[in-house]
Amino acid sequence: MSDDSSGRKNLRMPDDNQVFGVVTEHLGGNHVRVRCADGETRLGRIPGRMKYRTWINEDDVVILEPWDWQDEKGNIEWRYDEQDAEQLRREGHID
Repeated sequence: MSDDSSGRKNLRMPDDNQVFGVVTEHLGGNHVRVRCADGETRLGRIPGRMKYRTWINEDDVVILEPWDWQDEKGNIEWRYDEQDAEQLRREGHID
């Protein structure tokens, strides 16, 4: 990678059916409220594979995949750490 000096990493980006989101509220259990980049606020479900390995807190930047059958809900697919989230903000992917 030639741009090591800037500290820029190639971060995972959302697929076509996924959106960036910021966790606004922890609702207990494996549910969080997520403000998505498309302007929607959705109920995010933390899947079992992430539940115990990846702690998700308020203000975390995540990738959410809305459900086909219920657009106001979705699964959390990825959580960015603080540095990666900062890079996404700098590059204008999220506010």
